[in-house]
Amino acid sequence: MNADIKNRIDQLREKLNHHNYLYYVLAQPEISDFEFDQLMKELISLETANPGFQDPNSPSQRVGSDLNNAFTQVNHTYPMLSLNNSYSLDEMQDFETRNKRLLDEDFEYVCELKYDGVSISILYEQGRLSRAVTRGDGEKGDDVTNNVRTIRSIPLVLKGDDYPERFEIRGEILLPREGFNNMNRQREEAGEPLFANPRNAASGTLKIQNSSVVAKRPLDCYVYALMGENLPYETHYETIQKAAGWGFKVSPYIKKCLNIGEVMDYVRHWETEKHTLPFDIDGMVVKINSFRQQGRLGLTAKSPRWAIAYKFKAEQAYTRLLSVDFQVGRTGAVTPVANLQPVKLAGTTVKRASLHNADQIALLDIRLNDYVYIEKGGEIIPKVVGVDKAKRDMFSVPLTYIENCPECGSGLIRDEGEAKHYCPNEDGCPPQIKGKLVHFVSRKAMDIGLAEATINQLNEKGLLNNIADFYALEKEQLLELERFAEKSADNLIKSIAESKMVPFHRVLFGLGIRYVGETVAKTLALEFGSLNALKSASLEELLAVDEIGERIAESIQDYFSREKNRQLIERLEKAGLQLEAAIPKTTGNALAGKSLIISGVFSKYSREEIKALIEQNGGKNVSSISTKTDYLVAGENIGPAKLKKAQDLNISILNEDEFLNLIGS
Repeated sequence: MNADIKNRIDQLREKLNHHNYLYYVLAQPEISDFEFDQLMKELISLETANPGFQDPNSPSQRVGSDLNNAFTQVNHTYPMLSLNNSYSLDEMQDFETRNKRLLDEDFEYVCELKYDGVSISILYEQGRLSRAVTRGDGEKGDDVTNNVRTIRSIPLVLKGDDYPERFEIRGEILLPREGFNNMNRQREEAGEPLFANPRNAASGTLKIQNSSVVAKRPLDCYVYALMGENLPYETHYETIQKAAGWGFKVSPYIKKCLNIGEVMDYVRHWETEKHTLPFDIDGMVVKINSFRQQGRLGLTAKSPRWAIAYKFKAEQAYTRLLSVDFQVGRTGAVTPVANLQPVKLAGTTVKRASLHNADQIALLDIRLNDYVYIEKGGEIIPKVVGVDKAKRDMFSVPLTYIENCPECGSGLIRDEGEAKHYCPNEDGCPPQIKGKLVHFVSRKAMDIGLAEATINQLNEKGLLNNIADFYALEKEQLLELERFAEKSADNLIKSIAESKMVPFHRVLFGLGIRYVGETVAKTLALEFGSLNALKSASLEELLAVDEIGERIAESIQDYFSREKNRQLIERLEKAGLQLEAAIPKTTGNALAGKSLIISGVFSKYSREEIKALIEQNGGKNVSSISTKTDYLVAGENIGPAKLKKAQDLNISILNEDEFLNLIGS
């Protein structure tokens, strides 16, 4: 029996590793996400029920762990040296001249993109990922193995059998622009500060001490060097291409160049075409191809003589600051925005740029009519990065950050630890009121077909002051609006009615609770199951939920502590919105007289929903394991002590699917 289970686990791991490689490395999936998820659920179920077959390199470990452990320092076997930088083609020519003088023989170059990410060194032993360490100071770095295991383009077990028994592979962990933009959109919706650029976001993510959070961020990794003995080839290019066959993600943009002229062509091409890439680069790396010739050239104390980095100059524009606006968002966050004399930057005309917050304004000492330098942060968001003080008017005065809201006049506040100022008048500040209304009808929330201009009209007429007012609108009121006819009025009333069937997690997101973005709303809905349960949750219960920190927990409690919000929810409940997660309405006696305890995280239902199903089917929920316990319903990340106690007492252990089959759901 154990041999059959072990064989099935091995089969599932092999299949999942194969399909993971096809999807994340080759971008050539052969099965659907659903089929992949079903294989993963089966594997997790078998591993949970058979802890003796656990393996740290199992594909199931890519979900991460919620244990919060400090990183330990590890010495690099091979130092991670930095590269000498060049900023001109003349300096590249000097590199060529020196190589010719020192080698006195023909040589080839390899050109690679210089990713704007975080360097990592990964040790493989017998074809299995053993350890991953950050660059640190070059001599030692942080052991981030658990986090790196969650990155799906990094193989846990290598393909083939012709790899060295032990070797290190170096790579760059990065955030593609699409993933970075999605993360920032979610943070903006939640009222959280945005990441400055993809590199900072990747670096910060890799240092999160909760690998289950890391697993949910779209990190990627390209490898660029192998270190060790018995490497398969005597050249860098051929060796790195061989690594692709073992399952690593190798850049398709790497190129072998026969002379410095081809290197120059490569540099010129990517200096103009870098915007077409799906990720950020800040230059390129040029290496001597032959390992033997690399050895002849040797190293300095800090860098190899056989490689050089060509760094792009930051794309900047120089223009005049005309004025500063202060914008108020739906959460009350105030953002200063520079109005500029129009200027071309990275192929677009820029008229406005972010000044971020009061600290940044003070740091740069920005003043009206200054001549300023602007860049595109992460090549996406224009920002002011410097001031030409030599051209400053001698009578200029420092820019004073506003003390009152520019929209409603309320005194601004700034919480400890926050970079931004906020307007606290959320019920009387026009952009906050309208922002909440627009957010509520958005596609990811209630998906009501209503344009922002119509919301403004309804608000100005006093018909729409909060989100519950949508469900009091009548057709006759709509017909009084400009450009509203019978059909458009009917369509809107129908759309509002259909929104009553939107699932609970989207309603929760639509409430606009500060820091509760789309992802957090799903997590809370899955964990608590209903708005009433969430409303009644203690601070400790909220903090016990994965991804819910103190700031989010306090914001949730603050929201529900306000009488006006409780009244608002009562109106939404009367209107018929879904304020509970859908659970099966099955009732029966399949669990009559049985005592059950649940532990872990479930994929189909929240813990509260599982408990409700137990009671609906005649069972009793208990809080601790004893000889009187009949079943342990085990989800993911179940505590090993609880699992062992259940096994020692011969208590039947069910995974989520087995539990649902038992009750006939």
